[in-house]
Formats: sequence, C-alpha cells, structure tokens
Amino acid sequence: MAVRCYVYKSSRKPGVYLYLTDREGFANVPEVLLDLFGKSELVLEFDLTPERKLARADALEVLDSIEQYGYYMQMPPANHLPV
Repeated sequence: MAVRCYVYKSSRKPGVYLYLTDREGFANVPEVLLDLFGKSELVLEFDLTPERKLARADALEVLDSIEQYGYYMQMPPANHLPV
C-alpha cells in the first residue's frame, strides 16, 4: 500500500525535513517543533511504500511515525551536527 508523502525542508535547520501525508497537514506537528523548523518549503512529493529506498531514512520507520504521530521529522546524520 502506497502513502502519498509531502516533504518539506526547514528554513532554520539545514538537513531537517518534515514528511506529511497531507499537503497542509501541519496540525499534527507540535507547535514547538514547528517553531524550531521555521518556514517550510515543499521540496518533494511522492508515493511511499515499505519497499521504497530513501536516502537518509528507513521507509518503514517513516510510515510508522506517520501512522502513530501524523508526521515524520528527518534529522541530519549525527556526524553532520554542529558542535
């Protein structure tokens, strides 16, 4: 089963992306995360399946998070975080 995903990038945090299943589905994202995220820019729209390969996330983890919380926030790899 495919889930339509809309991926937004953060204007404040490089390498941080927010996956939603509704183009305007920000209501499920906690306000504190949205404040840290800053202005969002839609960068990708695609159908996500459990088998799909993603660059920096596991498709099953993304799907589970979306099902449980209504969103998935992808953070940059730990070795790319500022000290």
